[in-house]
Amino acid sequence: MKRIEARIKTPFGEVVIEGETPKEILSMLETMPENFVEKLSDFVSNRLMPSGAQLKGIVELTTEGPVVVTREKLTHYEAVGLVLYASEDKTNTAAHVTRLLESSGIKSMVPARLNEMTKRGQVFKPDPNKPDFKLTIQGEKWIEEEVLSKLRGKMG
Repeated sequence: MKRIEARIKTPFGEVVIEGETPKEILSMLETMPENFVEKLSDFVSNRLMPSGAQLKGIVELTTEGPVVVTREKLTHYEAVGLVLYASEDKTNTAAHVTRLLESSGIKSMVPARLNEMTKRGQVFKPDPNKPDFKLTIQGEKWIEEEVLSKLRGKMG
């Protein structure tokens, strides 16, 4: 017997519902609780991406990538670090970070900041032949323990 599937795009990915008949798929959809996608989205962001909740009001995820939205004063290092922290795999290129910071209204010499952050042990290049920079474990701790806690203290 052929199986059919309905793919539902959500902000966090795709929900796939399979059945043998269209009626089976519809009955499955009818049994889903109200706000299913919202509840699932919250669950996914809290369990799989704990940084999502931590970043609320500080960094907003856009189709371009993470944009800094906090009105608090940030150093250029903190702004670069936050963008990397909120980026997929905590990795991004200097050019993309520059564009995202410009979207945030922050002008910074990102390549110079990344160079200095590399010397501090906060970022590294996973592949020297590629333009990507990634937060180190030390860099992630710095963002979580110093930058985010400082910002949350001011916001809360």
